[in-house]
Amino acid sequence: MLYCIVQRYYSIERHILFLLSILLCYGEILLQKRRDGLWEVPGGFIELGESTEEAGRREVLEETGIEIGKVDLVGVFSGKQHYVKLPNGDEFYPITIAYVSREIKGGVLKADGTETTEAKFFNMNKLPEGLNPMIKNLIKQYTYSQLV
Repeated sequence: MLYCIVQRYYSIERHILFLLSILLCYGEILLQKRRDGLWEVPGGFIELGESTEEAGRREVLEETGIEIGKVDLVGVFSGKQHYVKLPNGDEFYPITIAYVSREIKGGVLKADGTETTEAKFFNMNKLPEGLNPMIKNLIKQYTYSQLV
């Protein structure tokens, strides 16, 4: 069981180059609804001069209003199954570096209104319709790794 300091906030898992961030606690996960209508975990790209850990913390704060602390590496994901084609036609194979954090430093849960139209906690057993398939798969992998 994960325990957090601030209200009902959870701990975070994230990925990079195509950063992902999962906030878990008390069996719930923080998801954000993107402009395309898909639910995902907070995430984005690394800015120049940032470490992957710094980028993950920044993305979580920018997109959800939650400030996290220490992060632990969960895994690195890559390969053909992660292929992405953007609406503008750009194509790439992201390298996703996932982290988990059990340290919530503060903040107030709110969507940024730019990339995120809604930010909400969901029970791990009741994930929303419209969950990005890649994120769904990563959540399954992370959950399974915690059972082994």
